[in-house]
Amino acid sequence: MKTKNYVERNKKIYARVTYRDSAGRRRQIWRRVTTKTAAQDKARRLVQDLDEFGVESFEHDLSLGKYLDRWLKSAKKKLSERTYGDYESLLDLYVRPVLGKKRLKKLRPLDFQAVVDSMTEKDLSPRTVRYAHTVVSSAIKQAVRWKVMTSNPAQFVELPKQVRKEMQALSVEQAKKFLQQAAKDEYGILFEFALISGMRPEEYLALKWEDIDENGVSVRRVLVRRRMVRKKNEGGWYFAEPKTKQSRRSVVLPGYLVKKLKAHKTKQLEYRLKKGEKYMNHNLVFASSSGSPISIRNLERRHFKPILEAAKLPNIRLYDIRHSCATLLLCAGEHPKVVSERLGHASIVLTLDTYTHVLPTMQQGAAEKLSSLLNAL
Repeated sequence: MKTKNYVERNKKIYARVTYRDSAGRRRQIWRRVTTKTAAQDKARRLVQDLDEFGVESFEHDLSLGKYLDRWLKSAKKKLSERTYGDYESLLDLYVRPVLGKKRLKKLRPLDFQAVVDSMTEKDLSPRTVRYAHTVVSSAIKQAVRWKVMTSNPAQFVELPKQVRKEMQALSVEQAKKFLQQAAKDEYGILFEFALISGMRPEEYLALKWEDIDENGVSVRRVLVRRRMVRKKNEGGWYFAEPKTKQSRRSVVLPGYLVKKLKAHKTKQLEYRLKKGEKYMNHNLVFASSSGSPISIRNLERRHFKPILEAAKLPNIRLYDIRHSCATLLLCAGEHPKVVSERLGHASIVLTLDTYTHVLPTMQQGAAEKLSSLLNAL
């Protein structure tokens, strides 16, 4: 049995709803408002919420932090280790410090806006801000489904506009300079392979010798570094499945590069035998001096950046070598479908959308070919 009314106390007006909880005990919900009319409207909505969501949604006294622990425990069953680690890290770094101690039932849109604003003030990328918001919003949506909350206040937040970063890629001449300088580095074969294959760093650093044959390589796994998370000291690395079926693919390599890889394998074997038990053999194509997977961060900072500096090339990211491969192929007239399959994109639409800067060049080439064809008639 539920009753609704309003109460005036100390010149303040409250909407008040009386109901019986699941144990049959008499309970009341009070909400402060500004007018008697607003009190009546608020009381009516509270009764509707009680009918729709049940009394449980008004009786939970969990903090957001405690609730997130429960939600993560449930979500872990459905998520990959990599995604779960991302969720846990984002919540620990940006959400818990701001709202962790606040009670679920007291959360309002402005509270979640405060999380977004604090992240923006730290100059975090719009992508990171949006990702963190997606995670916490998903958690609150589940709270609504579990009838712990009556609505999702996180959905009313204003998010920063995601601005696409300008694509950076090496030109043909720059790519030649890069390969010449990279040849002097101990990981020269790695950088040449990265440029020719167009693979992601986490893909080529996870390659094993069993993935290579006379035609090229098969992408079967990725290298994932564990994040350092709250109350844990995990770190380390592991191999994971590629995220999409398109990412599992074969990449054809030119014959000369396959021969170079064979020579690299022989050299690696000699080094491994010399190191003996000190070498951790994971059968990796590209490994550190100890045999363990190469750290992307160390590879970029200690080898890739010095190569760029020595060759007097633009200060691009390691990942931009992949973009360089795609751009060079498209500029050379390769069909976007072929490039898309080589990169492991989910669709050709993604490829064309990512490399729109190359399209004007392709259109010019198409116009010239058409003109040549018609003039020949």
